[in-house]
Amino acid sequence: MGKYILKRVFYMIFVFFIMSFILFFLYNMIPGDPVRAQLEPLKNKLTPEEYQYIYEQLRKALGLDDPLIVRYGKWISNTLRGNLGNSLVYKQPVLEVVKTPLKNTVFINIFAIALALGITIPLGIHCAVKRNSIFDKTVQVLTIVGYSIPVFIIVLLFIYIFAVTLEWFPVSGMSTPNFKGTPFEAFLDRLYHLALPLMVLTVGSLGGMTRYVRAAMIDALSMDYIKTARAKGLKERVVIYSHAWRNALLPVITLIIGWLMSVFSGSLVVERMFNLHGMGKFYIDALSNQDYNVALAIQMFYIVIALIGNLIADLSYGLVDPRVRVNR
Repeated sequence: MGKYILKRVFYMIFVFFIMSFILFFLYNMIPGDPVRAQLEPLKNKLTPEEYQYIYEQLRKALGLDDPLIVRYGKWISNTLRGNLGNSLVYKQPVLEVVKTPLKNTVFINIFAIALALGITIPLGIHCAVKRNSIFDKTVQVLTIVGYSIPVFIIVLLFIYIFAVTLEWFPVSGMSTPNFKGTPFEAFLDRLYHLALPLMVLTVGSLGGMTRYVRAAMIDALSMDYIKTARAKGLKERVVIYSHAWRNALLPVITLIIGWLMSVFSGSLVVERMFNLHGMGKFYIDALSNQDYNVALAIQMFYIVIALIGNLIADLSYGLVDPRVRVNR
């Protein structure tokens, strides 16, 4: 196990450096000049000579006149030391700028994933056990419909029903402006504002996972060892959850680990339509504003999360199924 983990860590480091160079190269190939974008508000207040002088000094200070490989070396060395540079828009270190949207995204997705897993796994198992029943057929139809509808349609539908018609939840925002109360009351107020986005994220993820769990369980229940377990007189609950579910979990675990890793990524459509300050909206805003230090830092963060998630998924196979060996 230790040897395997060590090999995977070396592999992850190799992939990290390759992807960092590719992304750094691509971001620097994007048309546009971040220095000119930064000086645009001052263009009419400066003489051409002053503008050109400030422009050249800023390019020199940011290292934009250096060769690409030199700029990459400086950037990756600073990144490994935890210095991700400064945001051109917010005039603050990237780490400070990213903290708030990352906290918001994690806060939202933890609840959404917990709700989705709490619904999809029991629902998929029950549909597999009651295969071809009226309940199973009804769930299959609903999951196909839910899986086929785009997220923005679900958002508009939920806003119309729960915010406009019933007036149960607010349309946008993450908290009441100028809210004053105890920390617990502030927490409840935040949950109240996020209830509608959480419902949308949960409903949007039910279809695919439910059908995947159902298919894995149907395959597991058709195996000979299930017939043997039943022939031995084991209780049906033991057969389903101790024998069938553990074997069905192996193909499902990749999706579950992916979901758990997705707590750090934002949903652009949901965050845009509900005006939530999360990672998805923040990343697109950084690209739109040519704030490439922020965009590149977010992209590299997602790469690290993906590499760690793949390692956790591979190690989980050995824990779930003893037949899988991860030490070679």
